[in-house]
Amino acid sequence: MDISGEYRISAPREAVWAALLDPEMLRHCIPGCKELERTGENTFTAKVQLKVGPVSATFAGTVELQDIVPPEGLRIVGQGNGGVAGFAKGDAKVTLASEGEETVLTYVADAQIGGKLASLGSRLIQSTSKKLADQFFSSFAGALGTEADAGAPESA
Repeated sequence: MDISGEYRISAPREAVWAALLDPEMLRHCIPGCKELERTGENTFTAKVQLKVGPVSATFAGTVELQDIVPPEGLRIVGQGNGGVAGFAKGDAKVTLASEGEETVLTYVADAQIGGKLASLGSRLIQSTSKKLADQFFSSFAGALGTEADAGAPESA
């Protein structure tokens, strides 16, 4: 399942870049994030509690930052296990472009799910994924002291 979106953030690209690499900022912005702990230079462990339709679970997993090109972009690769609820894994390519004093953040993400989650149907999973992405970027922009001008996440 592919999801993409574009967000205009009223902050310089360097500030947005620094925030993307800040574990405390990410923990604050990731919907349902209970823990995010650095385990290496570009690796983290995470615990995230989510409800998707009738299925609620806490996912324990890992996140790794790859293909890092400061301050232009990176790839975020993650996977998590939610016990009987199933698993989720995916990656997102995030790019940052300066437009005056603002930054345009664009992402393209691919996710796979299995277990009980997979039985919920692709429409519910897709709409929940879009909603979670929008919550993250709205929270991210708000934490930078701005309102994001969000191009709503789209299916690719």
